Amino acid sequence: MKKLISLSAFFLFTIQLFAQQPENNSGKFISYEPGYYQNTILKGVEKFEIQNLKPETVSTFKLNPKGLIIPDNKNEFTTMWHLPPVSQGNTNTCWSYSAISMLESEIYRLTRQEIKLSEMYIAYCEYIERAELFVARRGNIYIGEGSELNAVIKNMKKYGILPYSAYSGLQEGQEFHSHDKMFEEIRNYLDGVKSRNAWDEATVVSTVKSIMHHYIGTPPAIITINGKQYSPQQYLKDVARINPDEYVDVLSIMQQPYWKLVEFEVPDNWWHDKTYYNIPLDDFMKILKKALKNGLTVALAGDVSEAGFLAREANAALIPSFDIPSVAIDENARQFRFSNGTTTDDHGMHVIGYRELDGTTWYLLKDSGAGSRNGGPDKNINFGYYFFHEDYIKLKMMNFLVHKNAMNELMSKF
Repeated sequence: MKKLISLSAFFLFTIQLFAQQPENNSGKFISYEPGYYQNTILKGVEKFEIQNLKPETVSTFKLNPKGLIIPDNKNEFTTMWHLPPVSQGNTNTCWSYSAISMLESEIYRLTRQEIKLSEMYIAYCEYIERAELFVARRGNIYIGEGSELNAVIKNMKKYGILPYSAYSGLQEGQEFHSHDKMFEEIRNYLDGVKSRNAWDEATVVSTVKSIMHHYIGTPPAIITINGKQYSPQQYLKDVARINPDEYVDVLSIMQQPYWKLVEFEVPDNWWHDKTYYNIPLDDFMKILKKALKNGLTVALAGDVSEAGFLAREANAALIPSFDIPSVAIDENARQFRFSNGTTTDDHGMHVIGYRELDGTTWYLLKDSGAGSRNGGPDKNINFGYYFFHEDYIKLKMMNFLVHKNAMNELMSKF
């Protein structure tokens, strides 16, 4: 009888296992025509002519979405309050846009104020931080445009925040941000500082500021609202009323010990911050869903360069079976891809909703990049949004920034 029960249990498990397996996906090679980035952003920034833009000559192997069940309408998701998507233009500042967007939702959740914050004020402060550390470490830091989600928290705590109306970072008549020339000038200047051993912090910071003032303007030291004056620090405390100490960056990676505060070892963590809460993958996914179901939104960052990242075709991201079956996605598969460089720290977005579809959780992400503005099932409805399958987040998204209340049940383990 025991053997019969065991055999029956085995067959039941096998049936359930195969029932969980999706049909085998197929891929196809695609050559993309110029999209929103070329036709709108670059045209607006550099006055490009559309007729001079040519299709990509190299085909990309992508998941064929035909026949797949993918959400096609953001309005069918359970969503939290958020401001409409805005474009980061021709910049690598998604880290600022995604975290700022999350904090705008937090301001509304906590105070019911609808405030548009300045992403570029935070980017401005980040360059100051880089200049100071560049001198302190004698040039031994990574210099790039990118950064991490918790850089926004770090800078708000030190420099405060400004509303977008007080500092947009755009010059008069400029439609889209473009930092290519500014960044090149800053990098060339810092390279020169290093080659000359000219390690005077005041001079270096002042010069980096002057370069930024030329390209993105000078942020005001004082702003006036309803007849009252505020510094950026006072605006954060008295108007936005956000406490930076109440936000945590959550990571799930095997190469660092779980239940410790660790370093996220990627180039954009250029100051080698070691305040990431590293937790097992199952907890990582549970906290993400718990946060949303409790009315908290989440800034999320990770890899958007996969065959299943279907920006043009479906505004969606999912893991094809020809990459790895759903049942095989675990912390080992996640770590393997991070260790061999196929999972990279590409892009930050804002998770503002979720939907259960055929037993699977899909997440709705607000995006500042150009990819989410190219089309998909309904460009007018879903413009600036993505649909992320839970498997894609589980395998490819590396960390998220959230209010610490989402982590209450786990904090005692650290």
